[in-house]
Amino acid sequence: MTRHPSPYVPQPGLPPSYEKGVAASVLVATTAEVLAHPELDEGMLAPWEQRRLAHIRVPARRDDVVAARLLLRLCAARVIGRPPQEVYPAQRCPGCGRDGHGRPYLPGHPGLGVSFSHADGLAAAAVGPGPVGIDVEPLERRPGPLTVLRRLLPEAEVDAADAEPEPGPALLRLWVRREALFKAGRDDARLTGWTDHRRAAVVALAGGAPR
Repeated sequence: MTRHPSPYVPQPGLPPSYEKGVAASVLVATTAEVLAHPELDEGMLAPWEQRRLAHIRVPARRDDVVAARLLLRLCAARVIGRPPQEVYPAQRCPGCGRDGHGRPYLPGHPGLGVSFSHADGLAAAAVGPGPVGIDVEPLERRPGPLTVLRRLLPEAEVDAADAEPEPGPALLRLWVRREALFKAGRDDARLTGWTDHRRAAVVALAGGAPR
């Protein structure tokens, strides 16, 4: 992954996971890595984000949400050349048109797509040109049952994954790829998938143009 040129130089402390050949800035980390990062602090979250956190009763899930939102700020900082504390993501629902929930975006940067994801001690974020979607899942997770997957995903793709020698990992890859496409809002977005073995994570990115 080639970083975008920027006057802002991030401090060390978060070993990122990059996928080569993608113009989008992508970061994958454990929740613990993000929360320990010297540049990131929960106090950076906006009041509306803090209010949403108040409704999360499970501490581990709350930490995951905080980590994903902070990681998005770090990711955006590397693209727009501002410190993370000066990055202010927002969300807007395409269905009802209201702010505070729905698809994230960066005010003042209409050409950039942003996305974040979190799951069981993992966080991921992506910022890049045009629609962008990212999803992360633990490597050992197995989506299912098949009857449910066939209702949620294209049946032919589920059957093809189930027919592979190792259907569990194949179904997980299919799941994260479909989630990334959904977040990007485009079924024809360029897809890139990889495994981050250091963090035992499966990642999929929709969008991002090759360099």
